[in-house]
Amino acid sequence: MGSVQIVSTAVAAAVTAVAVALAVRAVLRMVSVIRMGQPDPHRTDDPALRTRTMLTETLGHTRMLRWSVVGAAHWFVMVAFVVLSLLVLEAYFEVVSPTGGLPVIGDWVVYGLVTEIIGILGTAGILVLIGIRLANRPGNPNRRSRFTGSTMWQGYFVEAVVLAVLVCGFLIRGFKVATDHFEFPAWATPVSHAVGAVLPDWSAGTSVTALVKIAISMTWVIVIALNVTMGVAWHRFAAFFNIYFKREPGRAGSGLGALRPMMSAGKPLDFEEADPEKDQFGVAQVEQFTWKGLLDFTTCTECGRCQSQCPAWNTGKPLSPKLLVLSLRDHAYAKAPYLLAGGGKDLTGEEKATQAQLAHLDVLSLAEGNRPLIGGAEEGGVIDPDVLWSCTTCGACVEQCPVDIEHVDHIVDMRRYQVLIESSFPSEAGVMLRNLENKGNPWGAPQNTREDWTKGLDFEVPRVGETEDFEYLFWVGCAGAFEDRAKKTTRAVATLLHEAGVNFAILGEGETCTGDPARRIGNEFVFQMLAQQNVETLNEAFGDREPTKRKIVASCPHCFNTLGNEYGELGGEFEVVHHTQLLAHLVATGKLTPVTPIDGGVTYHDPCYLGRHNRVFTPPREVLGAAAADGLTEMPRNSERSFCCGAGGARMWMEERIGKRINVERVEEAISTGAKTIAVGCPFCTTMISDGVNGKGAAEQVEVIDVATVLLRSVKPTTQGQPEPAGTAS
Repeated sequence: MGSVQIVSTAVAAAVTAVAVALAVRAVLRMVSVIRMGQPDPHRTDDPALRTRTMLTETLGHTRMLRWSVVGAAHWFVMVAFVVLSLLVLEAYFEVVSPTGGLPVIGDWVVYGLVTEIIGILGTAGILVLIGIRLANRPGNPNRRSRFTGSTMWQGYFVEAVVLAVLVCGFLIRGFKVATDHFEFPAWATPVSHAVGAVLPDWSAGTSVTALVKIAISMTWVIVIALNVTMGVAWHRFAAFFNIYFKREPGRAGSGLGALRPMMSAGKPLDFEEADPEKDQFGVAQVEQFTWKGLLDFTTCTECGRCQSQCPAWNTGKPLSPKLLVLSLRDHAYAKAPYLLAGGGKDLTGEEKATQAQLAHLDVLSLAEGNRPLIGGAEEGGVIDPDVLWSCTTCGACVEQCPVDIEHVDHIVDMRRYQVLIESSFPSEAGVMLRNLENKGNPWGAPQNTREDWTKGLDFEVPRVGETEDFEYLFWVGCAGAFEDRAKKTTRAVATLLHEAGVNFAILGEGETCTGDPARRIGNEFVFQMLAQQNVETLNEAFGDREPTKRKIVASCPHCFNTLGNEYGELGGEFEVVHHTQLLAHLVATGKLTPVTPIDGGVTYHDPCYLGRHNRVFTPPREVLGAAAADGLTEMPRNSERSFCCGAGGARMWMEERIGKRINVERVEEAISTGAKTIAVGCPFCTTMISDGVNGKGAAEQVEVIDVATVLLRSVKPTTQGQPEPAGTAS
């Protein structure tokens, strides 16, 4: 061992020891912060499924590859990061000796070939990612960047380190080639041999370059160890755990569909016995999130995919799912010293720690401990109320997140505390909540008018109780019963079911709101009240039928989601289908046959709670494809990436005062397709898209109607389904 190797070995050992010590300290700190969270049961069940899902998502990059170029580049970089860690390990042997290498496998040609290929593809991948980051930098005035709000120096630093380590790998091999100490043939390692051809015959070159490679790698470890909130780096390790512990690993769209129940101390909250002084009502402090929530915040990569898809962010609202998560992450880690010292507020708002426990803390930690979780700038709040109430719960953020962060659950948990304890929410939504409590529907319509939509039909709509011979219970929903445009859809669905010979019945005045708007705004109490009433009514209606024969067809995706995904918690087990699913089946089996194609072009708007939340994408398209003369013209944002209409999350009953109206943004996209008919599958979407069309002054050129109405016009072109004059919404 020469003098160069002695010095290089000593320096490598010293920098590695420092890096390892700091990394261990950082990991322990992160674990301590995550452990501050509340219990969260059912995150460890079915380990085999969880492991399989985690490996599929990480190794297969199933979510990343939805953005093909970025996903492919990131996959090559990930593989390079994992596999070429062996080359970093090999560098320690090369520091000691210019001819050193990994024991056992270090001279295998297969090892040389594989690492060469991965090095080439990893270098190409990181260059692509660097180019994408530069092209989308926040300062670019020509585009709205998904990196806005991200800590840009961290991204550049991580990418530069990856590129430098890859380059050093080729230089080390090049010096081995130049000094005739390389063990692999040119056909297996062509780039390494090409680099070696231009490098000098410098015997110490291998050891010096290996030291540089180790120094760069350990500098990366030191930097991220000193920045535990550096998600762009730490997600490389945390993502495996976050994906493993996702809410429903076996379900496409985990974190969507049903909301996570309202929990206290790891158990669902029982409102009959709950005490606000002893039980947690929503989330008022960052430590009241579950440990999985704190892991979510820790894992965020700052990639901005959620931000790029968020309807609120894209229309000038202050909500960015990414920035919300980053704010909660930074607050949690800044508040951690105060909490770990015993500080914190109990459920009555009293300080739990003694003065002695807090005496050693710095003023910044104490100040962070006293910040309200929700509050404006003047209050020093972590999350501004306008951010919290801008969310439509459309799920685009959850759908796009490559590390399975569950944004919607966290947002609704914060809303729950604001509504139930603080009584703080947009004032106009108060009317809706009072109507739900007093009238059983958000519009406050009289209950005895729930069956008015049946008037004028040329057949009798059977009621539960009047007939036992029904296959489907038709859940009309509040909009379908009371809102004029939605009533036309209800009539169309009923007419089609009658035409197809489907035995169905309605509850009529026995039906009440499912509670969806109450739950999404955060009023879990009203939701539970309405849901329990409906479960009792439905269980009585179905009698002793087994769950697979308790069939419900719903025309509102919000009702469809609540009945099918959330009533099971309360003892309501039903087989729920959306009307587009049933209609597609009836068309496919020949029970409904379109005979008059719809001209003028048709485009389809995916409702969030039908599409993203419940993965129903194909059936409405099958119906429209059968009924439209020229097939279906897709909007640029469709299916999983469909753009929200703006009504979800109880936003239907809140004024949209900030930025551009979400429905107008969506209508502009629909009109750009040139289609004369915009088909929808949700009464909320019907209202929002129709209002957007009217607002754009396009009512004479474009018509907004439900998928059921499109089919009815094609099946029965001269009856009740006959088209109204252009511009009439239905």
